[in-house]
Amino acid sequence: MNNDIEAAIQYAKKYLEDLLSFFGLNTDVYATTEDDEVIELNIPSTHLNGFLIGQHGETMRAMQLLVGSALKNQDFTVCRVNIDVADYKKHRADRLAETAEGWIKKVKETSEPYELKPMNAADRRTVHRVASEAGLLSESVGEGRDRHIVLKPAAE
Repeated sequence: MNNDIEAAIQYAKKYLEDLLSFFGLNTDVYATTEDDEVIELNIPSTHLNGFLIGQHGETMRAMQLLVGSALKNQDFTVCRVNIDVADYKKHRADRLAETAEGWIKKVKETSEPYELKPMNAADRRTVHRVASEAGLLSESVGEGRDRHIVLKPAAE
């Protein structure tokens, strides 16, 4: 890990911990990066989980935006941040992967394409990964909030 990445991780961790302290939550944030492109910040489970996650994860996304903007303002090269509260995103991805197995089974049985409802980028990445592992083709189509995945049988 180069020094810039390490400095960006430390800055993001401290920034988020300071932000949480405004809500009366003094906790250690676990910070890491897997690919030197996205800083992963994990907030442990507390009595404020629901508040910090927000409706459909909106508060987590807002915190990601704040921390990412702060990194950008400090001229760090790594500005992408992923914040998870009490493994909420991990559990959500696991549930979505299980649901995707059913969609994949349907496509394999019918050999027909299957259009999913619109979903956010993180959920689409999860479905693309599961579809690829199952040997199916998947494609994101549409724009903005209407962006969704079409699962297709693998070309013979």
